[in-house]
Amino acid sequence: MGMSVSITAAAVQDAEHILKLQYLCYQSEAALYGDYSIEPLTQTLEDLRAELARGHALVARLGDEVIASVRGEVDEAGVARIAKLIVHPRMQRHGLGGRLLGAIETHFAADSAAKRFQLFTGHRSDRNLRLYRRHGYAPVSELSAGPRLTVITLEKRVGTAEGAPGRSAGEYTTSA
Repeated sequence: MGMSVSITAAAVQDAEHILKLQYLCYQSEAALYGDYSIEPLTQTLEDLRAELARGHALVARLGDEVIASVRGEVDEAGVARIAKLIVHPRMQRHGLGGRLLGAIETHFAADSAAKRFQLFTGHRSDRNLRLYRRHGYAPVSELSAGPRLTVITLEKRVGTAEGAPGRSAGEYTTSA
């Protein structure tokens, strides 16, 4: 490639680039579940801007191009909810998703209010599940979101090392 990838906080002017990348990246998820009405494909620019204003977002750039992003926010209970980890299809499988996940965890861990990290993905999203487990996340619940989708919520405690389970198997819960 010749250029290095930089990870920085997203700026207001990145919103449109993030939304376009999100639309591109979630096509494969929509196809996997046979549902093109999923929220990442229908989110408006205004909604994204509001989401960015509430929480924290990172972008990865190759030169001037936004090639990956992740965002999240910490709730009043100290749960850092990480969402929409996206990597341009041509840049996948190079460790960039893991780097972004680690960077946003580092950001939220510096916030003394964050006690644990939480994220979710669909039950058929094997690559996502492998990535999250490799980074120490463990399933804590499943929720049926319709006939084609079960949402798996995974989490780990702040300070849990990569690759270490965030919870014991006995703490796994399922809800319908």
